[in-house]
Amino acid sequence: MMLNIERALWYIELELGAHLDLGRVARHCNLSPFALARLFALSTGWPVMRYIRARRLSQAALTLQQGTPEILKVALDAGYSSHEAFTRAFRDQFGVTPKQVRERKYEHLPLVEPLRMKEMNLITLSTPRFETRPEFFIAGLGDRFTIDRNEGIVGLWQAFEPYIGRVSCQVNNWNYGLCCNPGDDGSFEYIAGSEVSCIKNLPPAFRYFKVPQQNYAVFRHLDHISKIHQTFFTIFNHWLPGSGYALADGPEFEQYSSDFDPAQGKGYVDVWIPVVRVKAL
Repeated sequence: MMLNIERALWYIELELGAHLDLGRVARHCNLSPFALARLFALSTGWPVMRYIRARRLSQAALTLQQGTPEILKVALDAGYSSHEAFTRAFRDQFGVTPKQVRERKYEHLPLVEPLRMKEMNLITLSTPRFETRPEFFIAGLGDRFTIDRNEGIVGLWQAFEPYIGRVSCQVNNWNYGLCCNPGDDGSFEYIAGSEVSCIKNLPPAFRYFKVPQQNYAVFRHLDHISKIHQTFFTIFNHWLPGSGYALADGPEFEQYSSDFDPAQGKGYVDVWIPVVRVKAL
C-alpha cells in the first residue's frame, strides 16, 4: 500500500511542470490541506509548497546550466510570471542569479533532489475509540503557525498556565490544544485553551473557536508529550490508510487530562482526529 506521503511525493514529481497548489496535492492524497501540510512536514522536514518551489528552481537551474538563451522562458516554465520574480526566488534559493548560472560562473549549486521520506519509526498506537462529539467552544490564547515554524506553541501554553482552571464559563478541568482555521499556505491557528459554555467576559487577549459536531477517532498518546508527533505520524501514515476511514474536513485537537504534568509523568493526552467512513466501491 502506498503511504500518503509517498503518494504526495510521487504526484509532485509527476505534475512538477503543471499548476500545483496545496489543495490539489491534498485532494490527490484524499487529505485535507492542513492534514497534508502537517504530515508532509513531519515526514520530510519540508513545507509542501516550499519543497515544490525548491524542486522547480532546481530543475530551472539545471536548464540554465545547459546554456539556454531565454531566461524568461525558464522562468515561465518554473511557474513565475516575470523575469524579476524568478530572479528574486532563484537568488533566495541559491545565492546567485539565473544569469550567473547560465554564464557558468557557478557550477556547484545546492540543488534539491526528489525527496524520500526521512526515517521516522512507526509506534504502537492505543486502540482508538470512536465518538460523535456535539459542537462546543474552546477559548484561550492563540496564534498562527506553520508546521515548520511552531516553536511558539510552547510559549502559548506557558502564557495560558495562569488561566488554567480559572476561565469564565469553563465546563470541565481538561485543557485543549486546538488546530483550526488552516490557511491555503499550510499555516494554521493553534489555541491553548479550555472548553467553555459561553464566550462572554473572556479576557481581551483570548481567542475562541466553535468546534462543530463531528465524528472522531480518539487515540491516547502513550509516550512523553515531546514525542506526540510520532503519534500523529503513525495515525496519518499507517493507521488511516487501512482503517476504512478518511480524514474529515474539520479541526483536530489534543485533550489534556486535569492532572497532566509531563515533568512528573502524570496524566494523559487524547488525540482527537476528525474522520468519515469511506464508502465501499
